[in-house]
Amino acid sequence: MEIKANKLVVLGAGWLGHALCVSAQKVAWQVQGTHRTDVHEFNFERQFALENGQLVHQVDLQDAYWVCAIPPRSRYSESNYPETLTAALTLSKKLNAKGFLLCSSTGVYDQEPGVYSESSEISCTNERQIKLYEAEEQVLEQDGKVLRLAGLLGPNREPGRFVAGKELNTSSEQVVNMVHQQDVINAIFAVIEHWNTGQSIYNVVNPAHPTKAEYYALKCAEHGGDLPRFTSNDKAERKVIGSAIEALGFTYQYGI
Repeated sequence: MEIKANKLVVLGAGWLGHALCVSAQKVAWQVQGTHRTDVHEFNFERQFALENGQLVHQVDLQDAYWVCAIPPRSRYSESNYPETLTAALTLSKKLNAKGFLLCSSTGVYDQEPGVYSESSEISCTNERQIKLYEAEEQVLEQDGKVLRLAGLLGPNREPGRFVAGKELNTSSEQVVNMVHQQDVINAIFAVIEHWNTGQSIYNVVNPAHPTKAEYYALKCAEHGGDLPRFTSNDKAERKVIGSAIEALGFTYQYGI
């Protein structure tokens, strides 16, 4: 990997964000990764939290790229995600950030069967779509970029263990849209390295799209768990295409 930038702020150093911080440190980047407390286990951790509407933070890295890796699911509880994102964008400007990259979700696309790419229209017909789309627009309006991530798997996040024995409210014939944690990290670096020439939005989705019946049967067998049950066996293919980012020289290297 050729390193052209050397400073990174990761907003939300959780499962994905922590791994991104570690990867950046391994190639000699200066890194600050945020979490809500001022108690730190790792040297890159910094506090970043809204308390009673006021930002409390320890981030001071100038001229860095920023990556917001707060999990999309955090946006749907009684959280202050929009306000946190606004505060992050404001602080990033004060610290002369080189760019701001939002890790969004392929959940922004419609749930109807079809093939979805970065140019697909987004209907915003449910609350999840609306919140994802509004967060993306907030970043794009500030000349940032967006990665729409498929379902994530990787260390300590194995799909077979998550679904074993459960009833899934989906068709067994629906295809999966998944991506490995390390491919996401590599995609983030690819976008940063081509910041001035790349698109504003990229999907990050492994090109393999087995049916959920096939995929979860394999994953449950790997971990010895019971097969999940499906509420339907109807043909219902919803496929998100993640090939556009390959124009940056990025390739998917990790299986799902």
